[in-house]
Amino acid sequence: MFASHRRDKILDLLQRDKQVLVKDLARMFNVSEGTLRIDLRILEDEGLLERTHGGAIPLKLQAFARDSRDPSRSQLNFEEKQAIGSKAAELVSDGQCIILDASTTVLELAKSLTGHNYLTVVTNGLETAMTLNQNPRNNVILVGGVLRVGSKTVEGVLGKEILSGIHADLFFTSAEGFSIQEGMTDFSLYEAELKKLMAGNARQTIALVDHTKLGRRSIASSVAFGEIHALITDKKADPAFLKQCQRKEVLIAD
Repeated sequence: MFASHRRDKILDLLQRDKQVLVKDLARMFNVSEGTLRIDLRILEDEGLLERTHGGAIPLKLQAFARDSRDPSRSQLNFEEKQAIGSKAAELVSDGQCIILDASTTVLELAKSLTGHNYLTVVTNGLETAMTLNQNPRNNVILVGGVLRVGSKTVEGVLGKEILSGIHADLFFTSAEGFSIQEGMTDFSLYEAELKKLMAGNARQTIALVDHTKLGRRSIASSVAFGEIHALITDKKADPAFLKQCQRKEVLIAD
């Protein structure tokens, strides 16, 4: 079990039992108590729990979310995001170079790729990078930039030089909105500019968008509709909208 999955399980146990003990977790996951103490320290640093002598307890009013910028963001349509991420993983082959944005949907793709080998992964997502870096057969490149306040996202175009030297097979990206007219759109101008650079350095751009974002638009355009090669969405997607995307490859995640 990868460390990121183990920490997710710890949070699930903590939400259910309201307390966890290092010695019990060590037996459960078959790892050392020292490893579990590191896990708890990392989760505490992320604001997800409070360590106690020998274990941990929930923070008061803790929502058990992974994105402190919006405590509910990572949990919105979580099952759909998981299904989309799993479907997207089917498009990735061992040995490819891929670019991943820092969205919560693409993070679910990263979790589905932990068994893939010899990938070169370029990303601006700290958690995405840490998830895939646990497989020593993968090469993970973190794009430099400004760490967005209260999040695990690096944004801005300081990593332009890194991206300019990379020729990726696939770029996987999500957005706040996806429309025929504006394509992929986001709240942050800096995030949108970085995604434009990412798309420009990949042979194909794959949009991972759950049904709630279809037909919506936000402030800043990142990838134009005409530059998107395939759309992966969930089974709740509006058929009328998908019909407008008939020129694109559309994959529906179960």
